Amino acid sequence: MRAGCNNFTKLVGFILASICAWYLGSLLAYVIPEDSVISTYGHLQNFAEKPKIKAPPPKRLKCNHWTPCPPGSYAYRVLSGGGKDKLAKICFEDELLMSEQKGNVGRGINIAIVDYNTGNVVDTKTFDMWEGDFSGSMTGFIKNAPQKSLILMVTHDDGSTKLKEDGKKTISELGSQEIRNLRFRSSWVFIAAKGFKLPEDIEKEKINHSDKSKNRYSGWPAEIQIEGCIPKNLAG
Repeated sequence: MRAGCNNFTKLVGFILASICAWYLGSLLAYVIPEDSVISTYGHLQNFAEKPKIKAPPPKRLKCNHWTPCPPGSYAYRVLSGGGKDKLAKICFEDELLMSEQKGNVGRGINIAIVDYNTGNVVDTKTFDMWEGDFSGSMTGFIKNAPQKSLILMVTHDDGSTKLKEDGKKTISELGSQEIRNLRFRSSWVFIAAKGFKLPEDIEKEKINHSDKSKNRYSGWPAEIQIEGCIPKNLAG
């Protein structure tokens, strides 16, 4: 008898709960317009479909530096040649002064002269040090650079075979520590100032000699580079 009572109570509770649920559903349907429900559902769908916000790509820096140069300074990047096909590049203030694209770079020693006060290129030239006699003309080109100039130098292929003492001496006087160590097909990069002094803490020179056991290219060492920032207030 008690079991029958319990079942009856459960049935009555279920019926009452169903009536309450139906009543609350009808009340909500009456209070909340159908358009609002549809609109809310649509917004939820759109939110789910919207692409995730991505961080913007990093801003490209001058001469492809990893970090920006401080205000009031010049950016530079000098890259030697690598093998026969990868030619040298000289970039200054995000302008390629010498490159394959510009058609003004080649075998030997490539030199760009920049006016320090304005940051504008004065002249660019390539001097073949494998074939012909260009050491003297290269020496004259460097000596004729105006005072308060930046001189950026880089090799492609061979820069040593026809390089004579006059050229080595002139480049040494600009502050090069490696010009007399240049060997056949050494990769070499150098930046110097004429008429003023560059800061001690900037990267000015680098060399990489040909070594058959380590060369990246057949007969050639890997390309090398220097880059940095030069303050604009060094020369009065």
